[in-house]
Amino acid sequence: MTKAIWKDRVVAESADTVMVEGNHYFPPGSISSELFVPTETHTVCHWKGTASYYTLVVDGEQNRDAAWSYPEPKEAAENIRGYYAFWKGVTVSE
Repeated sequence: MTKAIWKDRVVAESADTVMVEGNHYFPPGSISSELFVPTETHTVCHWKGTASYYTLVVDGEQNRDAAWSYPEPKEAAENIRGYYAFWKGVTVSE
């Protein structure tokens, strides 16, 4: 089981993550969605498409843009459509 943890809170947990460029991507149903707040941040990857970012909120503390997802990926990244990945101090461990 792979877990994403921030501030001692499991924000995502799954046995079915997808590894892409060194990042675990968690399926949509595996995240604690109540901890995710969409932001206006977007980035573009030449082969994956446009990523949308989320701020994690745990016990009133915010980690801005700590998670991202590709809701409408390019064809080459279809396997991570709607999946979530993490950075900015979020620990991902198997």
